Amino acid sequence: MRQRSSVMPIVTVQQGPRSVELKRELVRQITDALVDAYRIPAETVQVWIQEVPTDSWGAAGTLTADK
Repeated sequence: MRQRSSVMPIVTVQQGPRSVELKRELVRQITDALVDAYRIPAETVQVWIQEVPTDSWGAAGTLTADK
């Protein structure tokens, strides 16, 4: 099967706020995983990080900002 180089995987991560250093590492590791799994150039991988403030989500009936 021939692979199309124009197909660009996009990974979306939804999370609470994190430091720039942690986000850099996350993007690097996700990119490396897709390069290894799909045998594609790193330049074709996009990682989108959507940060949600802790007062805008909750778990187990509790607002994350209240934990």
